[in-house]
Amino acid sequence: MFNVQLSFTNTTIFQFSSSFMAQHHLQLAATSSHGWLRATPSDAHSEASADKRWDSLAFNPVKTDYIYVMKSCKDGSFSNGGLRQYGNIEISPSAAVLNYGQGIIENLKAYKNKNGSIILFRVEENGLRMRVGADRMCMPAPTIEQFVEAVTSTVSANERWVPPSNKGFLHVQPLLMGNGPVLSLIPAPEFIFLIYVTPVRNYFEGGLKPINVVVENDIHRATLGGVGNIKAIGNYAGIMKAQAKAKANGFSDVLYLDSIHNRYLEEFSTANVFIVKDNTISTPVLGRTILPGITRKSIIEIAHRQGFKVEERLVPVEELFDADEVFCCGNAVCVLPVGSITLNGKRVDYGESGFVVSQQLYSALANIQMGLIEDKMGWTTLLN
Repeated sequence: MFNVQLSFTNTTIFQFSSSFMAQHHLQLAATSSHGWLRATPSDAHSEASADKRWDSLAFNPVKTDYIYVMKSCKDGSFSNGGLRQYGNIEISPSAAVLNYGQGIIENLKAYKNKNGSIILFRVEENGLRMRVGADRMCMPAPTIEQFVEAVTSTVSANERWVPPSNKGFLHVQPLLMGNGPVLSLIPAPEFIFLIYVTPVRNYFEGGLKPINVVVENDIHRATLGGVGNIKAIGNYAGIMKAQAKAKANGFSDVLYLDSIHNRYLEEFSTANVFIVKDNTISTPVLGRTILPGITRKSIIEIAHRQGFKVEERLVPVEELFDADEVFCCGNAVCVLPVGSITLNGKRVDYGESGFVVSQQLYSALANIQMGLIEDKMGWTTLLN
């Protein structure tokens, strides 16, 4: 029996409690390799220095101040979670997550509003989705309350890394993974719940920019009976080949079809798909292959309130050629219009309407997420 531990250099551990915010003002570690000054959040000079660097944000991980780590107990429950200084982790070469892919991820984002408060969006939905995915993967999971507490404490501890909303947002990445040595195909003896955060720039600069996509005929992102409807970590490596080929041919992303008939729309690489025709918005019905996106769910609710007819159904690929608009939605992009779709060498272009529906839905959702309008839906959590 091997002992598998997480190890961090210069580690300081804080057990989360109601007194967390007092601990949050402790002095942090030295300068990171990215040139960001790692100092106490109350240091105005450090904040000013960091503000000058928001313009250089990209979609690459930045070494922030703290991560959150919590391990499972023998009975499958989770306890004694806490914050640790950001650092590499050590895991057994025979860990289930490495050898058998027993792991799931979530992703959400935090914005800073004009008053300086931090806004989280529908965190409970992410916690619930992680629990559903964990059950499918034979994994215990934190309770929704533990998930929300862990996210809020991690974001609060890394408060100074949240950019102004006009510059970007804080990407929050919870992971649940099977640890401990296994050789047979069995669930891991121990599980780790971990959260890290990183600031990223806004996907849109200068307004919505439509993307050009290609429909994939040979590679499928999910199959019936598989795990396409949860955020299993193995779901993404399998489509990298199709995505790389598409980008090499000048496309931004790939639209995948169902694996049975090779005819019905499923998803983009990391986003749900919607098509618009007149006053009707259609999206593939949830099932055993479609991820129940939280942004997807929010767009459907907003569209209903705005008077659109929303249909969740099987959507034949042929309907792309008659649609007024096509757009995708997901955590990172919010809502992103599609400028063109190419299928078997035939291209259809959109945009004659000016992407009115996409823009309307994007504005409605993004304004709530950024705290620009009152949240009448009750979706946001405000961290003061």
